[in-house]
Amino acid sequence: MNTPSKTEVQTAISQYIDELAQPLRELNRKIHEKPELAYEEYHAHDVICEFLTTHNIPVERHAYGLKTAFEAIVGEKPGRCINFNAEYDALPGIGHACGHNLIATASITGFMALAFAIRKFGLPGQVQLLGTPAEEDGGGKVDLINAGAYKNVDVSLMMHPMSEEEFSDERVQGIGGRSTIACYDITAAYHGVSAHAAASPWEGVNALDALVSAYNNISMLRQQIGPNERIHGAIMQAPTVTNAIPEFTRTKYTIRSGTEKGARALGERVRKCLDAGALATGCKVELEETQMYADLVVIPPLCDGFRECMSDFGVNVASNDKTLMPGSTDQGNVSQVVPALHALIGIPVTDGAHNHTRQFTAAAGTDEAHERSVTSGKGMAMTGWKLLVDQQFYSQVRESFDKIMK
Repeated sequence: MNTPSKTEVQTAISQYIDELAQPLRELNRKIHEKPELAYEEYHAHDVICEFLTTHNIPVERHAYGLKTAFEAIVGEKPGRCINFNAEYDALPGIGHACGHNLIATASITGFMALAFAIRKFGLPGQVQLLGTPAEEDGGGKVDLINAGAYKNVDVSLMMHPMSEEEFSDERVQGIGGRSTIACYDITAAYHGVSAHAAASPWEGVNALDALVSAYNNISMLRQQIGPNERIHGAIMQAPTVTNAIPEFTRTKYTIRSGTEKGARALGERVRKCLDAGALATGCKVELEETQMYADLVVIPPLCDGFRECMSDFGVNVASNDKTLMPGSTDQGNVSQVVPALHALIGIPVTDGAHNHTRQFTAAAGTDEAHERSVTSGKGMAMTGWKLLVDQQFYSQVRESFDKIMK
């Protein structure tokens, strides 16, 4: 079989994805209209798997020991394996305020398009679609890395929606890569002793005082942290009556810094503040830590390739810049293992509101946002095609990754 030209492949996948326009839109709508929290995305898992099966894609449900993860692979070895990550968890109370329905749509589009090209043109290599639960809380991709889901992956691709007003250059609709910071959570559970608050308060040990003391300690610590560091928390469990000395409280803090090392160092300072709350009040404290979300490694040649492929679809995106985003993602952990793309694509949002707002939830459900995610999927598919067939391009991506990770 003759090697197809870039134009032939682009035309073929565009026509194929255009034929899937209605089922893709319906799939997006099903995910957006029924938001589910981390590790509980049963509806999203099922409707995506049903979509894949309907379109002749074999899929493994509940993959790698995670009830709401899945894996689909098309193609054969030898050759490289291109991964697409589909996120689909939502936020408590405000639904898909980070647009994970759009992330899923873009990755499914990219996977379907590249799978079609592999089958139609007999391209070497494989394409993998991973359903990655719990990005907002828990780190599903970290679980999948530990379970070996990426062991055969050569490059990982995904996109993330943002408000289009976050891009200062009005001529661009997104960017191929921006670094994100590392983060993890620390939960503190304070154990005191209950007593009657009026008759014998001196017999109690006040767990609420311990929490408040720790809160104040951390609030003062914020004055002495770096400009790219963040500490933010919530009271997870507190007393609901006033006539008893509180015997139990629980609080949770997220610690963010530019690197894993920085986040761990800042976390040690937070731990001292939490310990001090217990010491000052006589309470006992139990501290628990979550998995670390690593900082995102940006690969300039990969971003350049994505920019070129998006341009071919009439969309102008920048390649990458030095902006350090204050948010975090478990795609950062993937980017520490294999070269990875985490493109940012702008969508129209009322008042230019950012992610994690009700305005963004509404914007993520619009037809225009859907179309931009589909176009992003096509652009990622062509980036994947180039990685499969263009040895020079892949070598540039791999060499850049190896140099950064030294």
